[in-house]
Order: sequence, then C-alpha cells, then structure tokens
Amino acid sequence: MLQVKNIIAGIFVLSVLACKPVETDSSRPETSRAFPSPDRPVSTVTGNSFSTEEARDDRNEANKVMDMAGIEEGTTVADIGAGEGYYTVRLAERVGKTGRVLAQDIDEKALKRLGIRVERERLDNVSIKPGDIDDPKLPKNSFDRIFMVHMYHEVTEPYAFIWRLRPALKEGGQVIVVDVDRPTTEHGIPPKLLFCEFAAVGYRLIEFKEKPDIAGYFARFEAEGARPEPAEIKSCSNTKS
Repeated sequence: MLQVKNIIAGIFVLSVLACKPVETDSSRPETSRAFPSPDRPVSTVTGNSFSTEEARDDRNEANKVMDMAGIEEGTTVADIGAGEGYYTVRLAERVGKTGRVLAQDIDEKALKRLGIRVERERLDNVSIKPGDIDDPKLPKNSFDRIFMVHMYHEVTEPYAFIWRLRPALKEGGQVIVVDVDRPTTEHGIPPKLLFCEFAAVGYRLIEFKEKPDIAGYFARFEAEGARPEPAEIKSCSNTKS
C-alpha cells in the first residue's frame, strides 16, 4: 500500500511540474523566442543617418556600393533601414522605370519624412513599408538585391530577422551588407561575427572587401541550401565586442 501511495505522489509531482509554465525571456519579442539570442551587445540607435549626404557623395559612396552590388536598370532592391533615404533615392535613379525599390524601416517618423521626399522627387518606382525588429516583412520572391547599409549591427534579433528575410530573395538574389569592423557597442560589427551569423541561418559569403573609401567594408551573401528550423540555429560566440 505504501508503494502505491508513493507512486501516486510521484505522479502528482510530475503533473504539477508539467503544468509549470516554461520560463522565457520576457524582454525579447514573443515572435523571436524560438530563435537563439545573439551573443553580442547592440549599439543604441542614435539616428537614421550614418553621415551627411554631402559627405557620402564626396566619397562617391552610393555609386561605388551599387557598382559592386551589380545594380542596373531593371533591378529590384529592398533598402532595409532606409532612414532618410540616402540609398533609396539613388537606387531609384539607378534601377530606372523598369526597376523597383522598396524602402523599409522600423522608424515610422523617418518613413513619413522619406515619403514626403519620394513624393517631392516624384520617385514612382519607390514604395515604402514599415518593418519589425525581428521581421523585415518583405514580400516573397521579390528582390534581386537586399541592402543593409550601416544598420545590421543595430538589429537586436539578427537570427530571426535574416531568417525571415531569406524568402524575399529571388533565385540568385543577394544580400548586401556594408558595415564597419569595430565592436557592436561602437556602431559596427566584426566581419567574422557577421559571417558566422549569416552562415548560421543558411547564407553563403560570396564576396568581402575592405573599403576605406566607403567608410567600412562590403559583404555579399546568397542563400544556400534549405533554411534551417529556428531550433537548429546555433548562436555565434562573440569574442570581440
């Protein structure tokens, strides 16, 4: 009889444990919790402008990046973290009437200002769309190139973000990252950490160049193989932050 009572007591304890809520990090968006947390701090967002447009044009930044990325008439491009639209307006001119540019940002005020600029400059090939910190919310199979210029280091949920970005690429589409080789707390990201995070979600690095003339480096990725399940993704160890 004592043995039966012990078994019943054990079943009761197990049932209580089974009903206990699973502990989660409530500081993260619920839509991100299936993905690993990044092992790196994130810079505080201080604004939507990396530099003045005049200074960037003085070093011919946009044209150099667009040339390296293979942007031409008819290309479809998503400009992630578009901010005030430095790249958006220059991409719109480069891709022409047969191309399309989608400007995306999580800052609604910046998007409103960009919308005014797009209307003022009559950029009929540009559309504007808000995104989330863990989801760029891009239409599937839509882009030849996706630009992330001086903004990837500010993405707080990188694994969820670039995992959800993958389906937006057309066959042969590429993700272009321009950033700076310095700690993530200082508005940059070390290249090895960048490579690791993209590889973890199933991207292949196809080109990397140190480019002081664009105030950073240029990296080009493409999707490779099947997209992993969120639980299969392993967080990269950050040894330089």
